[in-house]
Amino acid sequence: MSQNDKKIAFIELGEFLRQFSATNSVKSKNVLHNDLFFDDFISLINLSQSHNGWYTNENVHFSINSWAEALTQENLDKWLSNYNFTKFNPKTIALILAGNIPLVGFHDFLSVLISGHKVLIKTSSNDQHLLPFLAKYLIVVEPELNNYITFVEGKLENFDAVIATGSDNTARYFEYYFKDKPSIIRKNRNSVAVLDGSESKDQMIALGEDIFRYFGLGCRNVSKIFIPKNYNFDLFFNGMFPYQVVIKYEKYANNYDYNKAVFLMSNFNLLDNEFLIIKEDSSYSSPISSVFYEFYDDINDIKNRLETDKDKIQCIVSNNLVENSISFGTTQKPKLWDYADNVDTIDFLIHL
Repeated sequence: MSQNDKKIAFIELGEFLRQFSATNSVKSKNVLHNDLFFDDFISLINLSQSHNGWYTNENVHFSINSWAEALTQENLDKWLSNYNFTKFNPKTIALILAGNIPLVGFHDFLSVLISGHKVLIKTSSNDQHLLPFLAKYLIVVEPELNNYITFVEGKLENFDAVIATGSDNTARYFEYYFKDKPSIIRKNRNSVAVLDGSESKDQMIALGEDIFRYFGLGCRNVSKIFIPKNYNFDLFFNGMFPYQVVIKYEKYANNYDYNKAVFLMSNFNLLDNEFLIIKEDSSYSSPISSVFYEFYDDINDIKNRLETDKDKIQCIVSNNLVENSISFGTTQKPKLWDYADNVDTIDFLIHL
């Protein structure tokens, strides 16, 4: 089975996903196998929050739409043109997927298949339905993919390499358990924003997207901001205001109430707008419904700090204040060539 055959299958999947919208899903006559999959996918989307309380209709659609935009001929060609696939030894790659946000493991799934390997997948208990459904669609489009895709519920066996995602604690277990296998082991990472007070209101609203999308559960969500001394928080809070609807979700509201109570009992000084808690803290990882902040005197100190801590950072957002930072509002819109933890997955796979 050629790489082009697989590429065509994923492009067809992109066309399928492009039909679905949180406001109005429209069935297209030009999309393959809609009679088998369209209505069932709508049902699955509507059931997603019952499978995982964090998987709201809006967030599931956001993930679907992001992949619809990514899976185009142009994007796939641009991504894959940087690699030489001629010298290649097909293997079986085990994937241990996270479930913090919808379809969070899809990029690894795509990378393994498009590079020519077989994939052995252990889904998270928090996301057991979306990826298997899309895999079924791919197999109907290209039946030979059935020989390349296997989902397992029990112990992973008979594989040559592994890509595993988890917390720092589970990563230590993965590193020990898979010590004899080539591996990519992903640990906790967080994303940060570096502000200097000159940002526009629109940029602060976009920063709210980086903070609140998926309720802040992703490693690409901003959980920490660096700000200059005497920073005026008014612009920041005005930017956050459009996202106040998050407090209407019970799971988020429960986290907000709990974390606020814990912070107050510890006598921390807080800034609070009734749906987001801002706390001064040197840590990168803030609890759900909160963002940590830290003051700086010299932007160069922050640049040095972030370089030192680069293994803890997924994304840096700024108005070109820091090298390799990205624009406000784009953390949850990575391109195919934007690799998690800056580890080139395709390069890893083609050199096994």
